[in-house]
Amino acid sequence: MDPRRKRTPAGISGGRRAIMPVEKAKDIRYTLNRLWDFFKKEKIGLFTTFLLVLVSGVLGLLVPFFIGKAIDVIFPGPNLVEFGRLKLVLTLLLFVYILDGVITFLQEYIVAGIAQKVVQDIRKSLFSKLQSLPIVFFDTHTHGELMSRLTNDVDNISNTISQSTVQFMASVVNIIGSLIMMIRLSGLMTIASLITVPMVYFLTKTIAKKTKILFKEQQEALGLLNGHIEETIGGIHVVKAFNKEDKVVDEFIRQNHILKEIGVKAQIWSGFIMPLMNAINNFGFAIIAIFGGTLAVKDKISVGIITSFIFYSKQFTKPLNELASTFNTLQSGIAGAERVFELLDEEEERKDAEGAIPAIDIKGEVEFKSVSFQYEPDEPVLNNISFKVEPGTNVALVGATGAGKTTIVNLLTGFYEIEKGEILIDGINIKDYQKDSLRKIFGMVLQDTYLFSGTIEENIRYGRLDATYEEIEEAAKMSKAHDFISRLPMGYDTLLSEGGINLSQGQRQLIAISRAILANPSILILDEATSSVDTRTELKIQEAMAELMKGRTTFIIAHRLSTIREADIIMVIDNGQIVEKGNHSELIDKKGKYYNLYMSQFMNIGEVV
Repeated sequence: MDPRRKRTPAGISGGRRAIMPVEKAKDIRYTLNRLWDFFKKEKIGLFTTFLLVLVSGVLGLLVPFFIGKAIDVIFPGPNLVEFGRLKLVLTLLLFVYILDGVITFLQEYIVAGIAQKVVQDIRKSLFSKLQSLPIVFFDTHTHGELMSRLTNDVDNISNTISQSTVQFMASVVNIIGSLIMMIRLSGLMTIASLITVPMVYFLTKTIAKKTKILFKEQQEALGLLNGHIEETIGGIHVVKAFNKEDKVVDEFIRQNHILKEIGVKAQIWSGFIMPLMNAINNFGFAIIAIFGGTLAVKDKISVGIITSFIFYSKQFTKPLNELASTFNTLQSGIAGAERVFELLDEEEERKDAEGAIPAIDIKGEVEFKSVSFQYEPDEPVLNNISFKVEPGTNVALVGATGAGKTTIVNLLTGFYEIEKGEILIDGINIKDYQKDSLRKIFGMVLQDTYLFSGTIEENIRYGRLDATYEEIEEAAKMSKAHDFISRLPMGYDTLLSEGGINLSQGQRQLIAISRAILANPSILILDEATSSVDTRTELKIQEAMAELMKGRTTFIIAHRLSTIREADIIMVIDNGQIVEKGNHSELIDKKGKYYNLYMSQFMNIGEVV
């Protein structure tokens, strides 16, 4: 079964894909190692940032020291202030503040550049990965969900880098430096102040474990919501035609509510950290005040030392708070990174075999040898298919919907990989051809025509980028598209919106046919290529197609059997097998499956066989 048929269209039913609880996020160490692969290119910037953070940390350690000295200078003895020393200390303190401000600005500037470069590389890798994934991947994943990974998840990584990199470095430097200064000032008070450290550790560990799961769920829910929005907007004509506006709104509300609920839980849990950390910090300051006051009364330490120690203690616990707060951003970033790396780890299309040859001077002989294929285990779509087509032969594939006609074409072009058997072109297995050159020998006109944003000329030129304007115009004339293009105000320079929705379906197909003509392929594939044009235009297109198909092997998939009566070979596909093969007259005389299909279409309109 085609995996596309197992999906429920967005907006038609609420049973799209339930948001299942995430059991556990992947290994953080693994994810960080993968991120480091992107950071490696910015080693110089990171090293420079670290040096600046180190200098800034040292300057930050000088501030409490100078403040303590200033207090001791003000109260060196009864009614005495050493103004000379006080002026010197305050001057040094001002210089430290100014220098620290400049260094902080440089840190932020460099890290902002690093973050954008890393994110640029990640997005580039993701988009390149999408180009190398097999068609079956896109058949089983919603476009909106993939877009969410390219935008929202990568943005989360960007925020994590820009907000957490400097903060993490600075926190480590401040913790180590402050601890050294605290020990230098008073070992006893340091031991007393460290009582709160285990409390901070267990608090952070407990909350981080919960937020890790919730942020992953939040990103998945956001991806599903984006998928619903993208498909609903893309299929808005269908939604309105079937009067399903209320249904898609209800489905949006349902998925948006789920996202809200998960988001609220994630923010509540992450919001627990700061209030609890503040309570722990206040408890720690109370211990220091009591212990320091006792030592001061006993003349063991000065008031300036107590003041400096309190500042150092704050600088020691503040980074712990910041690290705890950083965990919230980190969890969101890791959740996004995991989803990005899941996509980057997807299996790509088959690589070229060693010694693969280019597909050049292809005559167009096609042979299927005992080919079998299935989308799902134990549900074969094609079962032991065998046939041979001589060069220049027009082959029509007919049969009921889901019989396997399009699958044959997808296997021939290499969009899907066969599981059993061989497919040969000019006597050579398609796996022995270079994949890129193999695709160039095919020209395809599909039932679902897709045009890109841009001019009509650019869309036709997509078939062959080095084509001249005259060649483009000639291709349009062959497809009978030139007449309607010439009537447009801007002619070939007419801008098309996404998907070409400002043209009729028939006009879009004419442009697609022009694109295929321009490509000048060795093998032509027409999948209901004239299904959306009127009868008069269809006759003109068939005349052009007759010229186009001369000397080319052509596979035609058609439900309107009147369009394939002149085919050299008609193969009737049923339940994944070729049940009949021959030309129109032979199959009509046989009065089998094809005869029944043909007569079912024309028995009521007096069609003459």
